[in-house]
Amino acid sequence: MYLEDDDTIREVIVEYLKLANYEVIEAVNGKEALEYFENESFDLAILDIMVPEIDGIEVLEEIRKKDKKIGIIMLSAIGDERTQLHSFTAMADDYIVKPVSAILLIKRIETILRRISNTELEKKNIGLEKDSLGYCFYENGKRIDLTLTEYLLLEVFYDERNRVFDRNLLLDRIYGRDYYGSDRVIDAHIKNLRKKLDGDYIKTIVGIGYKWR
Repeated sequence: MYLEDDDTIREVIVEYLKLANYEVIEAVNGKEALEYFENESFDLAILDIMVPEIDGIEVLEEIRKKDKKIGIIMLSAIGDERTQLHSFTAMADDYIVKPVSAILLIKRIETILRRISNTELEKKNIGLEKDSLGYCFYENGKRIDLTLTEYLLLEVFYDERNRVFDRNLLLDRIYGRDYYGSDRVIDAHIKNLRKKLDGDYIKTIVGIGYKWR
């Protein structure tokens, strides 16, 4: 996710990120950035500070209350020591003062993502097992406390690991075609699943849906 209210800067950086094969969701104010964070899953966030609605440091603090793993880079024209120290105290991974070379930005993104990936690999022991008779899953030999809906959702991904599912298809699989509520209920269930699982098994496909990682 990239939070930047200057259209020109955002368009240039986003173009470079896409050329580097990154999927990017753009936010133009802090409120929008937090809404995206609540409904999507990101590996990394790039945050400007002086943005409308909610400033970038407050966005950083709100994200860190709920997610300690996501990479966060502060990208701002504000270069004073106090602001940088505040950002690092709030657990930013990096702080870059504008203007920035797009190539160097991408290299710093790669470094953070590599560190996160290595940390997750160290933690992850892929030991997820399905117990169809008991309607439950075990991770590394320990039973996961799932609701029936969460179990059915995880089972869909587990059984069809190469398929990308949009929200409507997942609703059909879990609730049947008679369900008429919001498809965003899927996002809520996946968010709860991610909290209960040690491994990062479910990948967000931006603009489409989800698949097994």
